[in-house]
Parts: sequence; C-alpha cells; structure tokens
Amino acid sequence: MKHSLFFKNVQPFLLKFILLILMTLITDFMLHGSGLLWIGRYLGIPGTFLIAISFAYSARKKKIITHGPPALFLRLHEYLAWTGALMVLVHGGIHFNALLAWAALTAMLVAVISGLAGKYLLKESRETLAAKKDLLLKNGMKAEEVEKELFPESLTVKGMTKWRTVHRPITIVFAIFTCIHIVTIIFLWR
Repeated sequence: MKHSLFFKNVQPFLLKFILLILMTLITDFMLHGSGLLWIGRYLGIPGTFLIAISFAYSARKKKIITHGPPALFLRLHEYLAWTGALMVLVHGGIHFNALLAWAALTAMLVAVISGLAGKYLLKESRETLAAKKDLLLKNGMKAEEVEKELFPESLTVKGMTKWRTVHRPITIVFAIFTCIHIVTIIFLWR
C-alpha cells in the first residue's frame, strides 16, 4: 500500500488545525503590531455568537429545524465554528491572566479538534479501509491475510469512531465555561 491511511486522512485534518493556529497567531500579531489590541478584546463576542449559530446543525440533525438540506447545515456548522473559534482564540490572545477563560479556551480547542476529527478523518478513513479491503480481496488475498494486513489501519479507524464520546461532552463543558466567563465579565466589567 503506497499511501497509508494516516497520511491520506490525518494529514489534511492536521493542516486544517495548524491553519487555525497560524491564522490566530498572524491575526494576533497584526493587532498587536498595529496598536489595535483592543479589537481582540471584543472578538470573543462575535466569535461566541458564530459558534452558537453553528449549533443550528445539531438542531437540524435532531429535526428541531425541519427545513433545509442537512449537508448545508453541516457546511455552515463547520465554517461558522472554525471562524468563531479563530475569533475566540484571538480574543484569548497570549494573555495568561484568567484561569476560567483559559479553561473555556482549552475546552473549545478540544471541541474543534474532535469536530475536525469526525469530519475529516472518520468518513474518509472508513471508505479508504473498505476500498483497500476490496482491492486486496479482488487480487486474490485470503480474508485472514487481508485482516492481518489491514489490522493497524483498522485499529486507527476503530479509535476514530470514538470521536463523538469526546466531542459532545467537551462541547458542553466549553458552553458551561463560556457562560460562566460571560457572566463574570458582565459582573466585573470596568
């Protein structure tokens, strides 16, 4: 097998996440360099709003929203959540003075990572593994040999199927920390 499952499916996922971090650093650097640091302070508001709107996908998936194609809601969820996460990351900046805010930021990053994992890794990985299995069987390899040959990759896919067990609870933790952060900001605003 010339291209492994890892490089075909994990690499694009890592690139999307690295792009998010790089865009955050570049935006934060530009705001600091141009004396517009105060903008970052307020980016948390629209960022949180975009993330909240992205949950329309969950409402569509659970049929709370009944109109519109689910695929469109999924694409909007991905775009809005990624853009909102970028804004919230810039909002958090490189300032380490608020434990609660950093807990929320960390939970958000884990939610982004797990969401990207579900999106970019699992579906493609399952399809790639099934295609490799079919190809090996068509080429005359016995079922036991195919299972042995693809065992490491099937373990990778099996591990990735657990992404929702991380994504949902960490998203709830992120929402709770965000709400507490917002409430404390409202009470302590100067």
